[in-house]
Amino acid sequence: MNLRNCDENNEHILVCLSSAPSNKKIIKTAAKMTEAFNAAFTAIYIETPDFSVSSEPDKNRLRENMKFARKMGANVETVCGDDIAYQIAEFARLSGVTKIVIGKSAVLKRHFIRKPTLIEQLIELAPNVDIHIIPDSAKITAYKPKHNPLQEISFSVYDLIISVSFLIIATLIGYLFSRLGFTEANIITVYILAVLLISILTKHRIYSLISSIVSVILFNFFFTAPHFTLRAYSSGYPATFAIMFISAFISSTLAIKLKSQAKQSAQAAFRTKILFDTNQLLQKADSKDSIIDETANQLIKLLGRSIVIYPVENNVLARPVIYDIDENKPLNRDLIKAEKNIAKWVLEHNHHAGASTENFISAKEMYLSIRVNDNVYGVVGIDINGKPLDLFENSVMLSILGECGLTLENEKNAREKEEAAILAKNEQLRSNLLRSISHDLRTPLTSISGNADNLLSNGDAFSDEEKKQIYKDIYDDSIWLINLVENLLSITRIEDKQAKLNFSSEIIDEIISEALNHINKRNAKHHINVYGSDEITLVNVDARLIVQVIINIVDNAVKYTPDGSEITISTKRKDNMLYISIADNGKGIPDEEKEKVFDMFYAGATKIADSRRSIGLGLALCKSIISAHGGEIFVSDNKPHGAIFTFSLPIKEIDINE
Repeated sequence: MNLRNCDENNEHILVCLSSAPSNKKIIKTAAKMTEAFNAAFTAIYIETPDFSVSSEPDKNRLRENMKFARKMGANVETVCGDDIAYQIAEFARLSGVTKIVIGKSAVLKRHFIRKPTLIEQLIELAPNVDIHIIPDSAKITAYKPKHNPLQEISFSVYDLIISVSFLIIATLIGYLFSRLGFTEANIITVYILAVLLISILTKHRIYSLISSIVSVILFNFFFTAPHFTLRAYSSGYPATFAIMFISAFISSTLAIKLKSQAKQSAQAAFRTKILFDTNQLLQKADSKDSIIDETANQLIKLLGRSIVIYPVENNVLARPVIYDIDENKPLNRDLIKAEKNIAKWVLEHNHHAGASTENFISAKEMYLSIRVNDNVYGVVGIDINGKPLDLFENSVMLSILGECGLTLENEKNAREKEEAAILAKNEQLRSNLLRSISHDLRTPLTSISGNADNLLSNGDAFSDEEKKQIYKDIYDDSIWLINLVENLLSITRIEDKQAKLNFSSEIIDEIISEALNHINKRNAKHHINVYGSDEITLVNVDARLIVQVIINIVDNAVKYTPDGSEITISTKRKDNMLYISIADNGKGIPDEEKEKVFDMFYAGATKIADSRRSIGLGLALCKSIISAHGGEIFVSDNKPHGAIFTFSLPIKEIDINE
């Protein structure tokens, strides 16, 4: 009995892909099993070194089989390696595969020297996985992948020069060895070394094979009696020639195999690096646009092709962003416009289309969706230009697009979470505002209505002094209400970016004087001193709002200090900023409250001198106004006691024309 996880619906079916014509039948069977078991479905192709020399029909058939697997709902994976059985078994182990579907043709594969078949190796390497063998007809079973001989014989001047040069050098060294009395075995070793170097340095296998034959001919011609002929009198020479050719052939074959493995290792390292870089870059990206830009740059680095990306906004394609691999050869903009309908189709159907696909095959570009499950976040168009992507490029590209989709989804979720938090904060602010206003308006309104009622009902009974005091109380309460309403309106407009600032060059001393003229009459019980600089200082501000800042801070100092306290206003220039400080000698502000005093609706624990409750908007409004002017505002201690509120404003330099 197979060892399985006991979780329900934990089946995972793996089908093996190949270029065999019968592979579609195997994929269909695996797809039916997937549906029957309600399982995950994966198709895997093991890319061996032989793939690079496969015939073009075999490569095309493999691409078709991969497309068919995707169409049947499989997640297609490509793995590089020499040992097919080991790669399949290891992938199955890491991916939690429970069933492997494989064709009979692979089972019947035999070697001259008896080796375990693929199925026997899989049984040994993956004993806990069910292996399903799909029978096939004799004709299809006999199928063997073919190599493209033209690809191996392709002419290269560089390879030819390398081959000829090493054979000449080997012959010269052999001649030197012969003159020094070395045996023929040493000369043979030199030729074998030359063939080995040729196989390493040349790009095509045919050069090393021909070099093996030529090296035997050269050895026969120069170093066997009779010399400078292709005849050998000794009966032992044919065996020597055969051994020499076989040794050279085996050496070149092994060198070529090592080169192929090195190429695969380099591809795997490149894939790992580019995927790792993509992951790191996308994690650092802080917006949708930067995520798309980083993805496009990685795709260009991988494919070496121009691309176009359509971001998706509200389920509609946004304006395309074009990334040219070469500025001198930009993508055809008219072609992009003409093929936009294909991109729309990809968005609507969540399926690839265009060049080298089954949909819109006449298109010049291939279009794929950037998606997570059924959510499409963009459509990418890749310039195919008659050159389809190879399996390696396609596999890495899909991984990059998947990583991009996940990052865009995380960015969307984070943005929605932030918007929800802002909405919740705004709702909380509204609730606090209503609660504070309802509480704080009740006291002055009750006082105003009560005093007015007394005047109406018992006006004749009050003396002139008592009436004057009642009028003063009504006036003070109404002024408090007016200031409250003005603060509410101002802070709302500034926070909502609706207030238009009217900047002008103003003398700071005049702004301070204007503010002091508006200070409530009750502030006469406090001593307000102003210390300005001797020189005239201009600031670039909205004078009306800065007047309101000074009034709010001075009123705040009056509220929280007893009668007779001193309030000092001073200015100081530093670089291109002017700092205005308003100090009092009251009880001061505790350190833990200094950062909170500018928060909306924060009134603090300190009681107002006249026992009236503060709504906590004055300093919040000051901060908004100063920030809108490009300055800063902060509070510090006034030694030995009290508080200093300081804010900065940009200085307007005076140009004097002589």
